[in-house]
Amino acid sequence: MKNTILIIFSLLFSMSINAQESISLSLEQAIDYALKNSYASINASRDIDAAKKKKWETTTMGLPQISAKIDYTQWLKEQLILIPSEFFGGEPGGFSEVSFVTKHNMNATATLNQLIFDGSYLVGLQSAKVYLQISENAKEKTELAIREAVINAYGNVLLSEESVLILKKNITTLEKNVKETNEIYLNGLAEEESVEQLKITLSSIKSQLSRTKKLNDLAYKMLNITLGIEINSPVTLTDTLNKLAQENIHLELLSSNLNIENHIDFKIAKNNERANELLVQLEQSKALPTLSSFLNFGYAGFGQNFDFLKKEQKWFDSSLLGVSLEIPIFSSLARSSRTQQAKIGLDKAKTDLTETQQKLILQLEKAKTEYNYSLEEFETSKQNLDLAERIENKQQIKFFEGISTSFELSESQRQLYTMQQNYLQAMFNIILNKAILDNALNTPINN
Repeated sequence: MKNTILIIFSLLFSMSINAQESISLSLEQAIDYALKNSYASINASRDIDAAKKKKWETTTMGLPQISAKIDYTQWLKEQLILIPSEFFGGEPGGFSEVSFVTKHNMNATATLNQLIFDGSYLVGLQSAKVYLQISENAKEKTELAIREAVINAYGNVLLSEESVLILKKNITTLEKNVKETNEIYLNGLAEEESVEQLKITLSSIKSQLSRTKKLNDLAYKMLNITLGIEINSPVTLTDTLNKLAQENIHLELLSSNLNIENHIDFKIAKNNERANELLVQLEQSKALPTLSSFLNFGYAGFGQNFDFLKKEQKWFDSSLLGVSLEIPIFSSLARSSRTQQAKIGLDKAKTDLTETQQKLILQLEKAKTEYNYSLEEFETSKQNLDLAERIENKQQIKFFEGISTSFELSESQRQLYTMQQNYLQAMFNIILNKAILDNALNTPINN
């Protein structure tokens, strides 16, 4: 018994450790993971499954429908009918009370219904196909949004991690400066203000580091939500910000053209137009006759006692075949009004389609502009960072040689820290704007 308990505890401990194992993901792996496991992707797949079921539900409306029904009635007080007594040899003018019902009655029927022709059913079949296409397009749209969201979240984690590393490095340098300056001050070769100035800068950078660490933790949690992972599960990112920035530099995209008809937003707008066309056809089809048929089989049993479960009970069978033709003749122009409303909806859908085309063209131009700017800003920030590092290095030398003041050193350091953040942000912007441009071009996802 003791060995069994130990084995169970060992398994539970092993499962707990495995549950906390870190998942290592490159950006491409993160995108693939999210496409399969993110909450939005899972629900988009469910929407497609629901659309398929809806399509079959619509199809079955034109297939044979069989139903069965069993009725049982018991007269607590039998209904009586008055019949002239002379029918039974009595006195003329008198009436006799007669009952034509049995106390217990049971009927069992089965009915087969078959729709032969219904214009709205034919339109419904087409609508079900369009509904499925809308769900499939929605999933494609969702996947493109997931790709962009993962790139954004992944890049934010790398940005905050790089910021933490740089801030720690800056703090180490500042602490060294403060220590050396304080020794110079104690030897009477510098003013106390120089030490205080550097301490102010150091305190500011430490506060910034604390805030960046918290943002880094939030960035990881946001990434987990985007991936569809438990919010506190450990994740390790294998790509670096610089690597991704270099990989996302594609100048040829700036001259690429858009095939609007293949863009997912255009497809969605086109499907919306088609759906409104079907609504017009649906209203028009309601002016057509509806033809259906039915076949009914039934058994009925009667008795003064409840003997329906006994084989001596006598049952009377019946059957009925029928055809029903319903012809709409006059609806006080209600059908015409509904048709006109549907046509107005169709006109609006066509206008939306034209607007979508124009927006896609503008969206692409904007995405190209932002991407081009991020490429230029990346080069500029790289050059500015090199200049800021050289200036700060020169100010370090001048300050400790007594040529420049602590204020000048602090200014050069603050300028360096700003250029460092600008450079990191520029790399992140390349990655993000490339993702936005891919969506604008409707670049397919390589699964």
